[in-house]
Parts: sequence; C-alpha cells; structure tokens
Amino acid sequence: MRAVFEQELWGNGYGVVAGVDEVGRGALAGPVVAGVVVLSPYFDEPWLERVRDSKELRPRQRQELSKLIQGQALASGVGLASVEEIDKGGILPATRLAMERAISGLTVGPQYLLIDYLKLPRLPIPQRGIVHGDRLCLSIACASIVAKVSRDQMMVEMDVHYPGYSFAQNKGYGTPAHLQALGHLGPCLLHRYSFAPVGRA
Repeated sequence: MRAVFEQELWGNGYGVVAGVDEVGRGALAGPVVAGVVVLSPYFDEPWLERVRDSKELRPRQRQELSKLIQGQALASGVGLASVEEIDKGGILPATRLAMERAISGLTVGPQYLLIDYLKLPRLPIPQRGIVHGDRLCLSIACASIVAKVSRDQMMVEMDVHYPGYSFAQNKGYGTPAHLQALGHLGPCLLHRYSFAPVGRA
C-alpha cells in the first residue's frame, strides 16, 4: 500500500499527518480500542507494501507488522474506551473517545487527521473521514494493525480472568461458541450490557 493520501497532504505543507482507526466496535465484550500512527514523509520501507487492513492479515503477520510500525513510525499509540463508557454513552461516542485518547497520547502534535469513516468534531485539527480508509490509506491501515494487535492481546489476557467465554479465541465477538457460553453462563463484567445479545442473556 502506498501513502497516496499522505503524500497529497505532505505536498500541501502538512508535515505531521496521523492515521486513526478503531477495532472492537462490533464486539459483545471488551473495550473499543483506537490506534493512531504518524508516518514520516521520508519513510519508505519495503515492508510497507505488506500493510493491509488488519482484518485481511493473519495474526502472526499483524504482530510482525505492528512491531515494525511502532518501531519505525514517527509516532504511534493506542487509546481505549471501557465497557462502562460504551454502555453509558453508546458505541459511537465511545469510539470517538478512544480515538481522542489515542491522539492525545502522541509525542508529536498532528497537523492533519486521516480517520476511517469518522470525524472528531471536538478536536480542532483539520481532518478527513475516509470510507474504507483501512483499505485505502496507508497510515489508517497501520493504525488498524496497531489497534488490533493491542486489543487482541488484552482479550487474551482477559480470558484468564473470565474463563468459559473463549475470549482468547473470539476476542469478544459474537461467535456461535461465545453466544452459547453467554446462554449457559450469563454475562460477565467484560460484557457490554447495552448490546442486544448480552441484554437477552
């Protein structure tokens, strides 16, 4: 994948362009996690050609790329919104909150934001929401990988604390096995009670 969107912005004088994406919006359990990645205008590594939307990569590929991205990007980070925040305010506000937190933790201040689908009206930073941004925009795809690896690791760790739901395998998404476990065990503290399948359980 090539930095087409970023190159246009770099050419227009925006030196610090951040790509932003989230993972976990559709899950029944666990936080929603946002990733943010700032690539240098002079950054041109061969492995960038392997970057894709995180959903199109195998776990081992994501983990390898996440290390490369975080090690060589100008800046990167993650932010999350908790299950409690999702249930209290809704998934869309929680997603924006996770993105805002990821951006606020950057070591450099972004001059422009490229975001998958969404915009962040509370941030006074020029920005663009790109439909299918994780498939079309390099820095957004990088952000999706960083966020996915981070959230997956969280859910693997939570599987130890909340056994029986197979969080290490389903990462909180509503797989048949997860729904079956919900029916047998009922929800745990990691579940989003505002989501219909959990509420029914």
